[in-house]
Amino acid sequence: MRRCSRTACAAEAVATLTFDYADSMAVLGPLAVTREPHGYDLCARHAERTSAPVGWQVVRHVSLGEVGFKA
Repeated sequence: MRRCSRTACAAEAVATLTFDYADSMAVLGPLAVTREPHGYDLCARHAERTSAPVGWQVVRHVSLGEVGFKA
């Protein structure tokens, strides 16, 4: 089990947050298969509350099963 990257949070990570500085974009997606050196693993609570700096956009990717599709 990987833990949330947020300080003092011991919850299990469910999503990975990465930044694309060139495009002013924060990308939040399902938990990466392996720990990424430039990514942040987040629990469900922190992933839901994630926002980006003013002028940036947040792109949220979800697994197909999370939006009602069956694999």
